[in-house]
Amino acid sequence: MDTASELERAAALLRAGRLVAFPTETVYGLGANALDADAVRRIFEAKGRPLTSPLIVHVASVDQARELAAVWPREAEELARAFWPGPLTIVVPKKSCIPDLVTASLPSVGLRIPAHPLALRLLQVCGIPLAAPSANRFTGISPTTAEHVRAGLGEAVDMVLDGGPCDVGIESAVVSLAGPTPKILRPGQIGRDRIEAVIGPVEVGTGAESPGQHHKHYSPRTRVILGTPPNSGCGKVLDLKSMPTNADAYARRLYALLHELDQEGLDWIAIEMPPNTSNWAGVRDRIARAAG
Repeated sequence: MDTASELERAAALLRAGRLVAFPTETVYGLGANALDADAVRRIFEAKGRPLTSPLIVHVASVDQARELAAVWPREAEELARAFWPGPLTIVVPKKSCIPDLVTASLPSVGLRIPAHPLALRLLQVCGIPLAAPSANRFTGISPTTAEHVRAGLGEAVDMVLDGGPCDVGIESAVVSLAGPTPKILRPGQIGRDRIEAVIGPVEVGTGAESPGQHHKHYSPRTRVILGTPPNSGCGKVLDLKSMPTNADAYARRLYALLHELDQEGLDWIAIEMPPNTSNWAGVRDRIARAAG
C-alpha cells in the first residue's frame, strides 16, 4: 500500500463530505468532516445511531482543539499536556462552528488527539477536525481491525484505512469540564487516579455529553452473561484464568475475542468481572454494557 497516496485519497473524500474509517489507538473510527452537518449525518445513517448520541471530534493539535472550544479551562490544558495524543476525550463548551448534529444539540463537545500515527497523519493531511465514533453498527462490538469495519459496515463506508490492530482496544475515557466540577463520564484505560493526579478531585458519573451511555452497548449478537454460566447450551467462559491478568492486555484482547466468538454460533458467552479497581474501570464498564 502506498500510504501517502492512500492518505491523500482519504483526505479528499473527507473534504468532499464522504465517510472514511481509520485506525486510532483505541478502536477504528468512522470519520467525517466535523464542520459539515451533511457529512456528519451520513455517520448516523451508516451506523444506525440515534441523533441523541453525541460524537467525539478528533483534532491534530491542541491549538486546533482550542479553536473549537468556546472555553478552554486550565484543567483542559493540563489534561491535554499530560495525556494527548492518547485515549482521553475532554468535553468543553463548544463554538458555534461545530454543528449541533455533532453534539446532539448540547452546548459542549468532546475533543481528543488520537495517538495512532496513521490517524494523526490523516488529520494533518486533510486539515479538518473529524467527527468519528466507532466504525460499527450502533450498540455492536467496536472494531479493532480493518476487517471488523468491512464486515460490519460494508459499502456504507467510502474507504477504510488499514492501520493494523488497535493497541488500546477499548474506547477513550471521557472527562467533562463543561460543568462546575470535573467529571469522568466514561471510564477508560486512563484511570481516575491518573486524572486526579493531574487536575485534582473528579466526580464519577454519567452524562448526555458522552457517547457510550446506552445500557446495552459494545455488544456481540451472542448473549453475554456476567458471572456464572448457565447449565445448558453451548458457550464459552471468559474468566481471569483464561484472559490476561493485566488490565491493558485484557482491554487489547476483549473486543477482538468477542468478534471471534460471535462467529462460532454459541448460545452464550459468560464473562467473569475483573477487579473493581481504577485501572480496570474501563474494562468493567464495557463488559457490563456488553451484557446489557
